[in-house]
Amino acid sequence: MTPRILVVDDEPALRYSLRALFEEEGWAVDDAADGQAALDRLRDGGIDLVVSDLRMPGVDGLGLLDQVVAAGGPKVILLTAHGDERTAVDAMKRGAADYFAKPFDNDEVVRGVRRHLEAARLRDENARLRAELALSRLMVFESDALRRVAERVERAGKRDLNVLITGESGTGKELVARALVKASPRANKPYVRFNCAALAPSLAEAELFGHARGAFTGAQGERRGLFREADGGTLLLDEIGELDARVQGALLRVLQEGEVRPVGADRPVTVDVRVLAATHRDLKAEVEAGRFREDLFYRLHVVRIEVPPLRERPEDIAPLAEHFARRAGAAFGLPDVRLSPRLLRRLQADPWPGNVRALEHAIEARVALADGPLIDDDEGPVAAEPLGLKARVAAFEKRLIAEALTREGGNQSATARALDISRVTLLDKLAKYGLR
Repeated sequence: MTPRILVVDDEPALRYSLRALFEEEGWAVDDAADGQAALDRLRDGGIDLVVSDLRMPGVDGLGLLDQVVAAGGPKVILLTAHGDERTAVDAMKRGAADYFAKPFDNDEVVRGVRRHLEAARLRDENARLRAELALSRLMVFESDALRRVAERVERAGKRDLNVLITGESGTGKELVARALVKASPRANKPYVRFNCAALAPSLAEAELFGHARGAFTGAQGERRGLFREADGGTLLLDEIGELDARVQGALLRVLQEGEVRPVGADRPVTVDVRVLAATHRDLKAEVEAGRFREDLFYRLHVVRIEVPPLRERPEDIAPLAEHFARRAGAAFGLPDVRLSPRLLRRLQADPWPGNVRALEHAIEARVALADGPLIDDDEGPVAAEPLGLKARVAAFEKRLIAEALTREGGNQSATARALDISRVTLLDKLAKYGLR
């Protein structure tokens, strides 16, 4: 990918000459006339290095540097006028990558920019590999789409910010939340998960914020609440879009003030909790419809990570299917299970409206009902209903009986003895599972 440089200077002639110099090297160039315009451009992303004048009206070079460093943005090279050397040294202490005094030597600037672009490339590559490794410990993927998710997880994880995780049901939002926790300074602190759709509003409020003894009928003792349980760590609010309006207001107060007031308590309690929120809903649309508080939305939406649906990353289907097949094979006594190329092609062609969860159920059902280690396309529906407990037990029992029958060379009496069941019971099960 072509490196992109942002040139910042209030003199059009200097912006023009630097653009020409850098474009001659094959680099892409954007420019801005002042620090504020540069900050606006940086919010769109895609900038690998900033080359900025030191003295500009409004947000000057030092102001720009401080904000870029605070936001964890790209490296900044400053251009200084004669007599600004002391200020330039101070800028280096504040995080500037380098500085060049005007009038500068073009070759020297190009060499410096090339050096810092290469360093940025290596940093980004190392960060990408770290991010992929962190997410791959929890999720199976080969797609560029999830690699980009991994990069955002790596960047957002190490910063103590609220994160909103969005995506369709079944895409793996809870796994992304766990990866964010593992990448954070709070990794070894409490991690608590709450499903906002699971409880009635009054119960949800008590569950989140706790309650005093006697706060309501049945409150025979004090309850700490999930915010206090997560103190020092992380709280995931799953399906945040389902949260009742009254509880939304109480949640907003916690995020604003860092305090929870248990139901029926006289005084608030200070908490230090990082909040992750996940939803399959479009919260912006929910705000516009009046169902979700706008102020709460922006408190949660400091960083947003969108988990793409499976249909937008078909290259993940085969590795996911094989992973689920191995796991189901181990559970059902079929350790050498494998999926046929024909079945994999059919799986990859399906749109999977139920996403990864639906794929997992489909593979589990096929492995549970398989007669051998090779799972081929049965021409039936691609997706399947999830297996209940009875179906799981039956699948495992069928596999044990089939293996014992094979070991005993088809001798039913010997098979019954090996399984410690009567021959009559074995005959019933052979008929039940179609093994006769």
